[in-house]
Amino acid sequence: MTSLIPIRFQELFSLQKMGISPNNISFGYVTMESDKYIVVRETVGDSSQAVVINVANPTDILRKPISADSVMMHPVSRILALKLVKNLQIFDLELKSKIKAYSGTEDVKFWTWINSNTIGFVTDVSVYHWTLSGDPAPTKVFDRHSTLQSTEIISYRSNADGKFLLLVGISSKDSRIVGAMQLYSTERKVSQAIEGHAACFVQFKLEGNPHPSSLVCFSLRNAAGGKLHIVEVSQTPAGNQQFPKKAIDVVYPADAASDFPLSMQASSAYGILYMITKYGYVHVFDIETGFSIYTVRISTDTIFITTEHTSNNGVLGINRAGQVLSVCLDETTVIPYVTQQLQNPDLALKLACRCNLPGAEELFVRKFNLLIGNGNYPEAAKVAATAPQNILRTPQTLQKFQVAVPQGKATYPLLIYFNALLEQGSLNKYESLELCRPVLVQGKKQLVEKWISESKLECSEELGDLVKQYDVNLALSIYLRGSVPHKVVQCFAEMGQFDKIILYAKKANYEPDYLYQMRQVLRTHPDNAATFAQMLIVDCFVEVGNIQQCTAFLLEALKGDSESQAHLQTRLLEMNLLSNPQVADAILGNRMFSYYDRAAIGQLCEKAGLLQRALEHFTDLYDIKRTVVHTTLFNPEWLINYFGRLNVQDSLECLKAMLQTNLRQSLQIVVQIASKYSEQLTTQALIDLFESFKSYEGLFYYLGSIVNFSQDPEVHFKYIQAATRAGHVKEVERICRESNYYDAERVKTYLKEAKLTDQLPLIIVCDRYDMVHDLVLYLYRSNLMKSIEVFVSKVNPKRLPIVVGALLDVDCSEDTIKQLIQNTRGKFDIDELVDEVEKRNRLKLLSSWLESRVQEGNFDQATHNALAKIYIDSNNNPERYLRENQYYDSKVVGKYCEKRDPHFALVAYERGKCDAELISVCNENSLFKNLARYLVRRRDAELWAEVLKEDNPHRRQLIDQVVQTALSETKDAEDITHTVKAFMAADLPNELIELLEKIVLDTSTTSEHRNLQNLLILTAMRADPSRVMEYIQKLDNYDAPDIANIAITNQLFEEAFAIFRKFGVNASAIKVLIENIRNLDRAYEFAEKVNEPAVWAALAKAQLTEGLVKEAVDSFIKADDPSAFIDVAKKCDETNHWEDLVRYLQMARKKSRESFIETELCFAYAKTGRLADLEEFIAEPNHAQIQQVGDRCTEQGMNDAARILFNSISNFAKLSTTLVELGDFQGAVDAARKANSTKTWKQVCFACVNHKEFRLAQICGLHIVVHADELEELINYYQNRGHFEELIALLESALGLERAHMGMFTELAILYSKYKSEKMREHLELFWSRVNIPKVLRAAEHAHLWSELVFLYDKYEEYDNAVTTMIQHPTEAWREQHFKEIVTKVANVELYYKAIQFYLDYKPMLLVDLLMVLSPRLDQTRTVIFFQKSGDLSLVQPYLRHVQNFNNKALNECLNQLFIDDEDYESLKASIETYDNFDNIALAQQLEQHSLVEFRRISAYLYKGNNRWKQSVEICKRDKLYSDAMDYAAESRQPEVVEGLMKFFLQEGLNDCFSALLYKCYDLLKPDIVLELAWKHKIVDCAMPFMIQTVRDFGSRLERLERAEVERKEEVKEQQQRSGNIMEPQLMLPAYPSVQNSTYPGAIPAAPFGTPAYATFPFNK
Repeated sequence: MTSLIPIRFQELFSLQKMGISPNNISFGYVTMESDKYIVVRETVGDSSQAVVINVANPTDILRKPISADSVMMHPVSRILALKLVKNLQIFDLELKSKIKAYSGTEDVKFWTWINSNTIGFVTDVSVYHWTLSGDPAPTKVFDRHSTLQSTEIISYRSNADGKFLLLVGISSKDSRIVGAMQLYSTERKVSQAIEGHAACFVQFKLEGNPHPSSLVCFSLRNAAGGKLHIVEVSQTPAGNQQFPKKAIDVVYPADAASDFPLSMQASSAYGILYMITKYGYVHVFDIETGFSIYTVRISTDTIFITTEHTSNNGVLGINRAGQVLSVCLDETTVIPYVTQQLQNPDLALKLACRCNLPGAEELFVRKFNLLIGNGNYPEAAKVAATAPQNILRTPQTLQKFQVAVPQGKATYPLLIYFNALLEQGSLNKYESLELCRPVLVQGKKQLVEKWISESKLECSEELGDLVKQYDVNLALSIYLRGSVPHKVVQCFAEMGQFDKIILYAKKANYEPDYLYQMRQVLRTHPDNAATFAQMLIVDCFVEVGNIQQCTAFLLEALKGDSESQAHLQTRLLEMNLLSNPQVADAILGNRMFSYYDRAAIGQLCEKAGLLQRALEHFTDLYDIKRTVVHTTLFNPEWLINYFGRLNVQDSLECLKAMLQTNLRQSLQIVVQIASKYSEQLTTQALIDLFESFKSYEGLFYYLGSIVNFSQDPEVHFKYIQAATRAGHVKEVERICRESNYYDAERVKTYLKEAKLTDQLPLIIVCDRYDMVHDLVLYLYRSNLMKSIEVFVSKVNPKRLPIVVGALLDVDCSEDTIKQLIQNTRGKFDIDELVDEVEKRNRLKLLSSWLESRVQEGNFDQATHNALAKIYIDSNNNPERYLRENQYYDSKVVGKYCEKRDPHFALVAYERGKCDAELISVCNENSLFKNLARYLVRRRDAELWAEVLKEDNPHRRQLIDQVVQTALSETKDAEDITHTVKAFMAADLPNELIELLEKIVLDTSTTSEHRNLQNLLILTAMRADPSRVMEYIQKLDNYDAPDIANIAITNQLFEEAFAIFRKFGVNASAIKVLIENIRNLDRAYEFAEKVNEPAVWAALAKAQLTEGLVKEAVDSFIKADDPSAFIDVAKKCDETNHWEDLVRYLQMARKKSRESFIETELCFAYAKTGRLADLEEFIAEPNHAQIQQVGDRCTEQGMNDAARILFNSISNFAKLSTTLVELGDFQGAVDAARKANSTKTWKQVCFACVNHKEFRLAQICGLHIVVHADELEELINYYQNRGHFEELIALLESALGLERAHMGMFTELAILYSKYKSEKMREHLELFWSRVNIPKVLRAAEHAHLWSELVFLYDKYEEYDNAVTTMIQHPTEAWREQHFKEIVTKVANVELYYKAIQFYLDYKPMLLVDLLMVLSPRLDQTRTVIFFQKSGDLSLVQPYLRHVQNFNNKALNECLNQLFIDDEDYESLKASIETYDNFDNIALAQQLEQHSLVEFRRISAYLYKGNNRWKQSVEICKRDKLYSDAMDYAAESRQPEVVEGLMKFFLQEGLNDCFSALLYKCYDLLKPDIVLELAWKHKIVDCAMPFMIQTVRDFGSRLERLERAEVERKEEVKEQQQRSGNIMEPQLMLPAYPSVQNSTYPGAIPAAPFGTPAYATFPFNK
């Protein structure tokens, strides 16, 4: 077998054979920038020439004389670039002109096209880029790396987006070639040096990534060996997975020890990398995996230059011998090579998908079927969609997804399949139909429209027919896209768009049957039939030039103005605009029509001079601008209204054109248009328009129309500007006064620059927008003092303070200012004036004026405030003024005084009660004594809180002054009360004690005050607890209980005890000793001392808490207190003081007959072993909880006491348990029988088992097993202790019980499976209906009881598992008859094939019987494939014949092949005649070369059945089956086939066959040909019967024609006689004479006999 070669290698042509000298074939002379051109710099003597060779057409050679040392062609265009040392030039060979030129300062060492617009060249130092367009000078990109300084540059490349550049050089070192590369990033401006000999960039898209990755591939060979690296250089695009780095070892042949990579090319389309070495080897790698696909030597000479060969996704190279070599993948062998030779099916699948290559069909089909079989529909859909050459895009695949059933709520497999196809690309014809059918049924027509617009569906006639049921328009679109002209015409007719029928027919070069269409219109749209006929009639009118008559006809016919008449309306207007524009104008003016072609009519109107009509129709801006500039020819009102129809951009362009053409003439109409449509056109755009032509007059009038309604600051400013420039000053003044929307700063600046004679507009602006200061400065410096006076006297007197301030700033004279103030007296804010003057320290300027105002009786604060400030500054008795004057503002004046004299400020603030200001000034100036007096007198709690804040740094000084001075001076008790409250509120305990001691202890008038005493003690508790005991002893008039409780709260326990003891509250006193002081000895002494029951009770509880049980019991007895019996009982229980408890409970029982007391006493008797007392106690009437006591005794092992207790209350369940503990098992069983409780039986049973009393245990067990819930626990108990035999005996004896249940049978079966497997089958056969089969199944499987497992599966109807078990364990489980019975019942069809494989392996002779049983449910195709793979088809041939009636393709083909192999041609013939579902052509081709003639005869028969008549006849001729050949030729009904056979017979001299052929194919042979051939071969006699029959047929036909002619003439004559002298009807087309009477040249002749009359009508031509 010939080994597969995965590449295709060929020599395209040879440079030497084209006349190129071998000396000129080297790296320095030859350039190849792409696979389009090769350029050779050929030296002939002293001259050089550039030889440009077209690779696609090597005979197309261009030779140009040059004086350059290097020349190269553009990669795409016919552009030639030349280099001479430092000079570069580029020429366009098409235009024969120079594009660019450049002279540098450095020698160019290497150059190349890095893309279609840029040349990259390398000097000794740097790398430059030179573009075809843009700057004529090159741009420096980067400097060469130091590792490349002494190397020869062999390559310079750029990636797709130009972000990375790669420079490659080689040099000689230590007797080997060393490679160096420089990778440069244009974004980051950094370089990286890399060791390598060859490299390239490639765009590669990983599977699943939405975007391609930018990769760099480079290879090197050093002492360590060869390496290939593939790395992603750019940042990974969003949504992409990063390309994993690859580092692949490159293996070089042993005879290429010094070989190294010389160049590298990559195919983005195939994802293949080609590496060419110096020794002529080509290494082919897969980019995604880095796998080496193939290595071969293609040239013994060095391939010194290469480029990508785009036409075949390979590489193009030139070697030193001048051979132009092409290497690419062999699309037909690469996939089989990878699969068979490399044994890498995964790579084969990837290549087949990526490159769309054949050869992996079987792999894809196998993978697809496996995925479908496993229910992995998404992956199966993906495989089908991506399979190469659409091998799986078949109706069969579609059918598999249609019949597939989704799992649970998963998406339908068919929908998954279609989604995968839509993501992959477009659908084919069948897929489109199957997808659209359910979508249209669901009413989702928009999805179909979307897919069609995206070209996702294949438009076909069938798809159009399907869609037409739902939407005719959409169907029409499909017919148009699918080129189905007859259906397009039909749709147009159904939609009534008859004008489009004619247009479409002309465009598509399709000739419809107009008469048929007319009939269709009459049937479907009778209302539109007239329109269609009119269209045809109009064409006739126009042909003869009768425009007037045609117009009259159309005006009458088109009165309805219907959309269906649009074409006719256009025709009518066209013909009149060209011949009679007035008529067209009248028609348009009357608006008779609405549906004509407006664009075409507009053009014709313009040519006819009807400009207004043209504008009405134009929609193209160029047409509108060309027309609208003629403003004088339009009605102004109409033109203004016309602009309302245009969009904004078009309107502005038209206005610009109007102003550009004639500004003066068009200005008025432009202003009117701009005013009317200002809002739509936007004000800014119109302002820019007027300003662009410097038309300020127009701008003024335009803005004047909108300024009163606009709020745009720009509009108002531009209006002011335009009015100023146009000289309308009054309008400027008005708008400045009335407008609220302009930018004041901008307007002020503009008015200053405008230097108007009247400054009133500027004054108004500055006054309105508070820019008076700037205004005054500007007017004063401009010597416009008069304008200032006008401003303050007439415009706004309130601005006087600001004006005065501004004048003071410019050192205006005081007299002038005083005069100005005097003239504006009483019309301004005096405070503001004072502030302005005060800021400038010129307050005295106003003194005389202020005093005069006071003398006049003015009481306003501003005047008196100003005078106060003046008096303070001049020290003119200010304190008297401050105390006596009632009109000044205290805050204002006080603030003014603070820095001058704080005492004056204090006076002012105190007068006005300005608390905050007064506190502030006192703190700043240490006036604490004054502040203390003020606070005490003020009695303001909020004010006190403010000054006593903790963050007040002056608080201590203030408090000292309050205690020492203010309270000592006051005599008012209210002052003291408010002060104390303030100190309390401020949380100042120490200071408060100091204050209170002074009040309570030192002042006799307040010493007995209860509240003050309470307050003093409480404050001492908080501030100084050591003084509390002293106050308790000294004071008597305080609230003792409350103070004592507060003392406890503050941890002052001795003080609290002292208070309680002082006031005789003993219960509380001992509570303090117990709970707080925690001294029980002192408490006991105190109790002994006072001897009160309450005290003893409290002490007893404390002792009990501390665990002093005996002492506590003694104390309780002394207190005679039984109330704590629960606590005492609990404590005694914890500490085992049962004797003490008996004493206490006996005392308590005398006081109370509580149930708890008697219960605890009963238990205490048991605990102390007083069983006699216990029996006596029980015998007496009592309230004890005997059951509870018995349980407690049981828990603590006091079984004798428990027995007495349970026996007394007849609790047999508890009694039985107790007897078990005492070892009396028989008594326990008797007690359990009386109790009759499952729980009791379990307890007794388990106890008997533990003590191996199995007889008694079985008695108990029989009462337990009847309860299903208790069975499992009982079984586990026996099993865990290893009593299997006893357990089985128990269950076997229980099966006969009346209450036996399923659980008992099930558990017994499980026990048999574990311990007595021999008894399990018998048990199951007897009781299988009463066991829990799933549970027993698990047990049998676990015990490996396969026969029993199959029995259970069968009974449980789990036939799949039964069959699987038989197959897996045939020795124990398989029985032939049983297997065949079960296997037909399985649900999973896959088991059929496992069963077949099982029989094939173990029972091959019984296989046919099994297949017969399974045949109704087997997939015959799959079955055939199964046996084909296993090679056992002959074994199952009887079965195959049995099921051939299914007419399955694979089955038929398989059987046919078996018949061929067996040389059974009769069976084969019978098979193909009976069952036709197989590949007829393939079988015919196979049989055509068969050695037996009968099989070749069948081949001819098959060709005949598939209408391959020539091949069928050729086979018959070759095998001399002449009778068959004649029969097939006759059946073909093809004269050429018959003629060919006839010539063959004549050539071979088979005259008898010739005669027989004439007979059999009589109706297919032409008499002239037969006669000619017979005459040539001199066998006319053989042909004579044929000729005689032919003459006879011609004679018969002629007689029939003559009879028909005679009958026709008689009918015509009869019709003429009947019609008589009736007038001939008028013609519908009066321009033409009657057809019958046509005698002029060019008239339409009458139709010949037998031809329909309409066949010659001119419309059908």
